[in-house]
Amino acid sequence: MNFQQLRIIRETFRHNFNLTEVGNALATSQSGVSKHILDLEDELGIELFVRKGKRLLALTEPGKELLIIAERILLDTKNIKQLGEQYSQIDKGQLTIATTHTQARYALPCVVGQFKLRFPKVHLALHQSSPIEIVEMLLDGRADIGIATEALNQHSELITFPYYTWQHTIVAPKGHPLEGRENLTLEDIAEYPIVTYHEGFTGRKSIDATFANAGITPDIVMSALDADVIKTYVEIGLGIGIIASMAYQPERDTKLTTLNTQNLFDSNTTQIALRRGYFLRSFAYQFLELCSPQLNEAKIRSALHSVTPVDID
Repeated sequence: MNFQQLRIIRETFRHNFNLTEVGNALATSQSGVSKHILDLEDELGIELFVRKGKRLLALTEPGKELLIIAERILLDTKNIKQLGEQYSQIDKGQLTIATTHTQARYALPCVVGQFKLRFPKVHLALHQSSPIEIVEMLLDGRADIGIATEALNQHSELITFPYYTWQHTIVAPKGHPLEGRENLTLEDIAEYPIVTYHEGFTGRKSIDATFANAGITPDIVMSALDADVIKTYVEIGLGIGIIASMAYQPERDTKLTTLNTQNLFDSNTTQIALRRGYFLRSFAYQFLELCSPQLNEAKIRSALHSVTPVDID
């Protein structure tokens, strides 16, 4: 038994039992993947996969148990490497943050700037992804820290804690009929075409719920992944926009104005997530404390290594 065989078991499951994709992911051939699987099954004396001819269809019960162990072993293997780097290269290395465009563009610049001043030799890799992709990156060890509003607190393998709370706001071209009107209602807003976030991004679920609870079906004429695109199409008159409040910047968005919505939309909380049991370098703890001063290394370590799922308040 070797680490490559364990990686193959993990990647076979992740790539829906497509051995060609597994080979590509691990830079080996499909035949090499098949041989490793057969060798491991022969060594253990059990079948790990349900087969139909030469095709793999699913994990057997022993295969499911082995996958859990393999995930744990491979995580600890990475942790050992991280541990070595922690003491051999104290102020060097890489910190990988997986986050959405909104967080990268509007919430993190100040934190990143302060972090780079403290750790100029640490390479900061900022991956902009969907919330689901962020979860996947955390689970398979491609990201050290995940930041998003959706999806992160739905997985027991992750621990989460609140980063900050925000609300949606409505932007419109300057001179819009609704500009300056007081006490706008959802009915007022729904009279105009709306441009907002794509499903699964930046609180779109709460936007939909707000209208649904009021019995209103808004005319959403366009959806996009980030606020910059939304604002661009609002500027050309496609509709009014519903965006995260921190995405409106008066000094830059000179062609837009915000409407007085009197907190029509519920608050949203952006979460920071870490994978349970994951070894973080010391500079990662410093990054987290820059995000939220209430966090400290002892508190995070305790949560990372807790036995039961934890959400830090």
